[in-house]
Amino acid sequence: MIRLVASTGLAALAAGCTGIGYADPTPSANHGAAAFDEQLKKTDALIAGFDPAVAPKWVDPVIWKASIPEDNAPNADRIALGRKLYFDPKLSKDGTVACATCHDVTRSFTDLRPNSEGIGGKVGRRNAPTTMNAALLTSQFWDGRAARLEDQAVLPIINSIEMGQPDGNAVVAAINADPAYAPMFQKAYGRAPTFDDVGRALASFERTLIFIDAPFDRWLRGEAGAISDEAKRGFLLYNGKARCQSCHPLSAANPLGTDGRFHNVGVSARHQNFTGLAAKALAVLAKNGSTATIDELALGGDTSELGRFVVTRIESDIGSFRTQQIRNVGITAPYMHDGSMTTLWDVMDHYNKGGEPNPYLDGGIEPLALSETEIDEVVAFMFTLTDRRFADANTRALDAQRARKGTRPFRNDEIAQRRKITFTSQPINSQGGAPGGNPPAAPQPTAPQPPAGAAPGRTP
Repeated sequence: MIRLVASTGLAALAAGCTGIGYADPTPSANHGAAAFDEQLKKTDALIAGFDPAVAPKWVDPVIWKASIPEDNAPNADRIALGRKLYFDPKLSKDGTVACATCHDVTRSFTDLRPNSEGIGGKVGRRNAPTTMNAALLTSQFWDGRAARLEDQAVLPIINSIEMGQPDGNAVVAAINADPAYAPMFQKAYGRAPTFDDVGRALASFERTLIFIDAPFDRWLRGEAGAISDEAKRGFLLYNGKARCQSCHPLSAANPLGTDGRFHNVGVSARHQNFTGLAAKALAVLAKNGSTATIDELALGGDTSELGRFVVTRIESDIGSFRTQQIRNVGITAPYMHDGSMTTLWDVMDHYNKGGEPNPYLDGGIEPLALSETEIDEVVAFMFTLTDRRFADANTRALDAQRARKGTRPFRNDEIAQRRKITFTSQPINSQGGAPGGNPPAAPQPTAPQPPAGAAPGRTP
């Protein structure tokens, strides 16, 4: 049995309160992230006693076992190596960015920014998803361009905006410059450092970051007072009138509350010409359809707004993004792939009015006619999905979001209550060219297929 044990003081911190109770992290020069030694201490407290060989609390053992690749079974050496790599800025080209820069432990394993900052102050076009529970997702990134955690872990390291290394060889050279790594790789994988093993080790560590022990779970199992009456009404709405469960189903078999599929909910449609962007992306991919090219298109400009389409080149995937997990949603603002929504009230307003019209909007997106009280109830329920170890952070986040409740840039009661009907501004036409029209036909197969094992969706 593999068990992670923190020091006595840190273990007491983890066990002695209902939440870690983070204070504001110590300022640093790490692109706004908390100091890495501070993050390491908090991580050890959070995962003290976790055994990756045993299914975490509330996770089906069969699902847990299936989520771990046969070539990367967890052990203490692999987790220790991944832990060191996760907090090591030497993996980046300029030595300033680590995984923990954008997936900061003191910020709910994200950075709480609309878009993340990489080397040289470069800012990408995507919001950083939390690494909490990422091990249980059926695909990685907003567009599903990586099938496994092992595949996802290495791509930011060689992305020019994020960590900036030119290739895997440069990463291995940086690792070899630190004499502490060679024996760790030998113990973990029985060989000298390789780029693939960097991904395996990082994935092994990230599999310790399972956080789904929330008030909602205790209520489901009979603790009547674990959540408020307002939140209980919100749960009924979540599964009924609000239609959240259509894309965010919660069950014992699916504890994260995501369908793992890709949907156009109209976020990008507010400010993009999908036709022009699709033509631009197809021209680039016709010349080079490599994984690295897809990764650059996903972060490097307006082509980011195409979402899943850049991976599949299938028209119906234009503007579609993977359904995010609903777990810990209260403490992982801002929301959506571009970080454009500050609060869960903003998210509810967006869905209440049926998203933003565009030719690729999912057919299930329509006005919900929720009242303000009903919106409050759904939001109250969503805040019950935060793991107990982040209870204090959850309270602070709820208070902060409530304080902004009077600012509602996405609210439109006329549309939400169906007193006004909207249509797409341009008809779909087979020739392309008009805003919202069909993109030019994709080139004949010269680019690779989506990665094997990618999540099911409206794609082959």
